[in-house]
Amino acid sequence: MPELPEVEVTRRRLERELVGKRFAQVVLRVTKLRLLVPSGLTTILPGLMVRGIDRRGKYLLFNCGSGWLLVHLGMTGFLKLLRGSLPPEKHDHLDFVFDDGHLLRFYDPRKFGTVTWFSGDPLLYPLLAEMGPEPLGGSFDGPYLFGAAKGKKIAVKQLIMDSSVVAGVGNIYANEALFHACIRPDRAAGTTSLQECEELVAAIRKVLEESIVEGDACIVAESAVAYHPQAFKVYGRGGKPCISCNATLEVIRLGGRSTVFCRTCQK
Repeated sequence: MPELPEVEVTRRRLERELVGKRFAQVVLRVTKLRLLVPSGLTTILPGLMVRGIDRRGKYLLFNCGSGWLLVHLGMTGFLKLLRGSLPPEKHDHLDFVFDDGHLLRFYDPRKFGTVTWFSGDPLLYPLLAEMGPEPLGGSFDGPYLFGAAKGKKIAVKQLIMDSSVVAGVGNIYANEALFHACIRPDRAAGTTSLQECEELVAAIRKVLEESIVEGDACIVAESAVAYHPQAFKVYGRGGKPCISCNATLEVIRLGGRSTVFCRTCQK
């Protein structure tokens, strides 16, 4: 599943290639992904210029001046950036053709992604309005997380994966950040101290920034951004030795998600 670093890498690449370009044509091969795909995209977008590409959590926002094209990659989606007219393959659901010959193609086998259009302030748009601060932004800090956790019995891992608390921290990086911060994922959020919250915020920033800067979690190909697992410290390593103490990493389920941790290192 594309997580925040993969979405940010995608945003940066598309920003380099598409800002200043105009939509020439939109081809829809489906009427619905996770949500209905507006049929009006075929008439709204042609002629509009991409003025910028922003990110909010795991959402991509294409600023088109008169409105915003909103894209979420869902569980299995990615965006193919192509040149020229190429026949679509299975699960290629939408094409955005640009005036310079670029073709942006939305691929999503499970159809859990989102492509839609809205105008107005993105901060007020329903899918975005209730999201918490960006994990890499200045307003996400130790005191903020400590306040959000205060009195909460929910597991700390579930708290940091709640998009209303912090935007875009997914399962992979929640596992990794909690390991870096030496905090058990199933611990009640309200039992964390201010210092632990500060350390957890720093760990979240670290694992996200490293994946963005180093490209550890994705490979940018000529035609697409494809996602590949990096050498994670705990995620996907249940039953294997902890890299710090050699104890066996344990696997539990939290909120329906596989969760891996070290009972020795994480308290």
